[in-house]
Amino acid sequence: MPNSVTLAQAKDFLRVGGEDALVALLIEAAEARVGQAAGVVLGADSPAPLRLAVLILACHAYEHRGDARPPPLSLVEPWIAPYREARL
Repeated sequence: MPNSVTLAQAKDFLRVGGEDALVALLIEAAEARVGQAAGVVLGADSPAPLRLAVLILACHAYEHRGDARPPPLSLVEPWIAPYREARL
């Protein structure tokens, strides 16, 4: 399944020219966190707020790549909340 965010989009958002492998890894990790938090599977047709949440988490992880902790979901909670699947 295609990512919700392309490598080119993420690199534009991050304002980096290289580091394709790192940026691709950050996209995958951010998509996994957003998808799990929202309870949905992300893809190319995902709503814009969820795609933006992926970009924000990837950006935070890129800027803090020396930090072993993952980016806090609180950074993107307002973007994710409307799309959460109800869990019983």
